[in-house]
Amino acid sequence: MKVLVLNAGSSSLKFALTDTQARRHLVRGRVERVGEANSLLVIEGRALAVKAQDHHQALTAALSHADLTGAEAVGHRVVHGGDIRESRRMDPELIATIERLVPLAPLHNPANLEGIRAAQKLFPQLPQVAVFDTAFHQTLPAVARSYAIPAELTRAGYRRYGFHGISHAYVSARAAEVLGRPLADLRMVTLHLGNGASAAAIRGGKSVDTSMGYTPLEGLVMGTRPGDLDPGLVLALVRERGLAETERILNHASGLLGLSGRSHDLRDLHAAHQAGDPSATLALETYVYRIAKYVGAYAAVLGGIDALVFTGGVGENDAWVRARVVERLGFLGFDLDPGRNAHHETVISPPDRTPAVLVVPTDEELEIALETERVLRSQGQ
Repeated sequence: MKVLVLNAGSSSLKFALTDTQARRHLVRGRVERVGEANSLLVIEGRALAVKAQDHHQALTAALSHADLTGAEAVGHRVVHGGDIRESRRMDPELIATIERLVPLAPLHNPANLEGIRAAQKLFPQLPQVAVFDTAFHQTLPAVARSYAIPAELTRAGYRRYGFHGISHAYVSARAAEVLGRPLADLRMVTLHLGNGASAAAIRGGKSVDTSMGYTPLEGLVMGTRPGDLDPGLVLALVRERGLAETERILNHASGLLGLSGRSHDLRDLHAAHQAGDPSATLALETYVYRIAKYVGAYAAVLGGIDALVFTGGVGENDAWVRARVVERLGFLGFDLDPGRNAHHETVISPPDRTPAVLVVPTDEELEIALETERVLRSQGQ
């Protein structure tokens, strides 16, 4: 099946035409700076100026410059699906559910909805499927998904959901292939490290714990999000700064940016660290500390660990971060081959070392395409 995959962000639209039979992308690109005057279409190594004041115009621009003909279905990444346990074919009821969940993912679900509506206008004849980042984590046991709050609040939906599930599902399955072992036999921790970042404890291919919670704010230090915080600190900010300013601080001014006072980009922070900036050094060390802390906790959750998997823009490309994390985890038996790590090889631990350390490039678009095909085939499409 040929699936047009759309991943709509607040100011971007990633797209791919994917052949699920061959498990490869026929076309892949993105529109950047959606909503701005200087929007760009990036495809096949070229960057073209386009008009993209909204996601409808962004998708129209992609269709004008990329050969997306032959699509038999459209698959959408949707960040928050609440209690939805699996990918679903799009219908008015599902769209209403995604809208209802906007307060839980205010940076993501509105953009996802814009992408859905744009695709419905431009491809009204094609079946469309929503693939949820939260669905993979629906297997969390009660002890991992529950907050210690009154039971009626938990029943009302105030619980841990987890995110980046599409990526965690893909890289865990791919890691098992690389190791030549059944996924059902493996205990692993996957680290999706990018501007957003999360860890997942995976046993037998099922998520049993993850660092993000009710929203994507919990857990690891991220580009502009703080990760774990004392709720009392949040309450103090709301009282002293107001709700809107607190939301701005937590979503856009914290994390690596807040710690360094300089940038959320690790490349900038590495340069500043090398130049002797103590704030950049603190940001980098706190980032690594939090990652190692979660991996150690998840080793306890899993009762041991067979593999540690790095993915995402940082996980795939930052050898320094990987080395510092693994160095902190030496007590668990982890080790790195410095040469393999420097060259970003797939297995970066010494040969035949257990637990293994891997770098697995994520491919959320392929996972979305395969899920879209699965849903439609199950319905006789």
